[in-house]
Amino acid sequence: MDFSFLQTRIIKPLVPFLSFSLLLFTIIPPPAHASIHIYIADTFREVGNAFLLPGGSEGLLSAASSSLHDGHSFIRFENITFWRTQASADEHSDMEHSTGLVQVVIFEAADRNNIGGSAYGGQRSICCTPDLAKLEGCKQGEVIRIPSATDIDWPIVLNVQFGGNSLITNMVNADVPITKTGMYNLFFMACDPKLKGLVMSGKTMWKNPDGYLPGRMAPLRKFYVYMALAYLVLSVIWLIQYIRFWKDILQLQHCITAVIALGLFEMILWYFEYANFNNTGMRPVVITTWVVTVGAIRKTISRILILSISMGYGVVRPTLGGLTSKVILLGVTYFLASELLDITEYVGTVNDISGRARLFLVLPDAFLDAFLILWIFTALSKTLEQLQAKRSSVKLDIYRKFSNALAVTVIASVAWIAYEVYFKATDPFNERWQSAWVITTFWDVLAFALLCVICYLWAPSQNSQRYAYSEETGEEFDEETQSLTRGKPEGDVSLVKLEKKEKDTDNTDVSDEDDTEEDKRE
Repeated sequence: MDFSFLQTRIIKPLVPFLSFSLLLFTIIPPPAHASIHIYIADTFREVGNAFLLPGGSEGLLSAASSSLHDGHSFIRFENITFWRTQASADEHSDMEHSTGLVQVVIFEAADRNNIGGSAYGGQRSICCTPDLAKLEGCKQGEVIRIPSATDIDWPIVLNVQFGGNSLITNMVNADVPITKTGMYNLFFMACDPKLKGLVMSGKTMWKNPDGYLPGRMAPLRKFYVYMALAYLVLSVIWLIQYIRFWKDILQLQHCITAVIALGLFEMILWYFEYANFNNTGMRPVVITTWVVTVGAIRKTISRILILSISMGYGVVRPTLGGLTSKVILLGVTYFLASELLDITEYVGTVNDISGRARLFLVLPDAFLDAFLILWIFTALSKTLEQLQAKRSSVKLDIYRKFSNALAVTVIASVAWIAYEVYFKATDPFNERWQSAWVITTFWDVLAFALLCVICYLWAPSQNSQRYAYSEETGEEFDEETQSLTRGKPEGDVSLVKLEKKEKDTDNTDVSDEDDTEEDKRE
């Protein structure tokens, strides 16, 4: 399997992009945490005794909790328009003042039980019923609102009225200030049965003190700065060795170079994607698609690299032989599955996609990861057996370190998946949104750590080429006295030499005995 194309088709074209991105990264200051939710003819659905349309859910910070006291948090309503059906409008005359009520409800997750109620321990209702009107003192035909224990003005309920037999009504543009940090939910509700089929258009702007980036995503912008710096340091260290021993570079090390370059490029792109999102409140489809595509390529090449190393490519064997086509096919399949999942999850979206859709897309990706892990450890076991049989102690030591690193990575991954399931299962209302960003970033940190281990074990050196293929080319090279990555003696060299001398002495004695026997015959 020849990875030389990576050098000409991936690494070289990336150089100008990396240079330009790094230049922007250094000269442009970080832009000024929320998002913009757009509704285009969204239809209300019937839930219990109400018609309901979710308007969004975001973590918002109060100005006092922001590190930069340069703004304030709010939810802004712009161009909100409601349409009711013609049949509903025809039931009223144009002389009537109020012929349909739509209510806009905003509440913090901790106050979710302050919306709705139940009479005599029965089913919970959103809208006030005759029984609840007697018990709770609510107004029949409106949403039940119980004042919060911490602020009697919350939850917020805004009323929008239809007039006469009009089909359309507009909500006055308004800002709702946020003075307390929390996870806020917005719902548009209607209790009038005649408003069945209600449709809404418009947009809401959710802004934190420092920008439009949603609160749960705000720490990611700084995280990708640190990750880009970490990849930059790794790139510099690797590049020094790469240039220093250019003539002895293995194809395997070309592939490692490509993964490092893609990782750096991906981290820089993620930073600018979040910075743009923070400035504008929108996620442009083209930019986000480009970012997730680079990420999918990086993840695919990383996994193929680990699989190839486990098969002994570049160290034990110069090619993968008949397995090349299978490895490439697996790589293409994994790229498509990863690309589809990431595009659906990130491109043009702010809220999480529905559970069923995400589960449907996660399953192929998870299955391919499991298959790759099984294949990697199977191949690694065979490579270790081969090296042990050949008594290649230095290579065997490197592969044992590599297998230990892989084992730790898999164990950490399984443990983190279990924690992620626990985290989400115990936080159904996203009240721990301020720490949710750690769930995503763990995988980037783990991938970077494993890449560092690979770079350490297979760093370029003056003996890389000769050492790696000494067995295949038939060169007389004592691999027990040379390291693949450092070119320094390792192990007890004198013991090896002593064993060789003993073998040579034994051979000499046998030869002398043969000569004596031949002389006697003569």
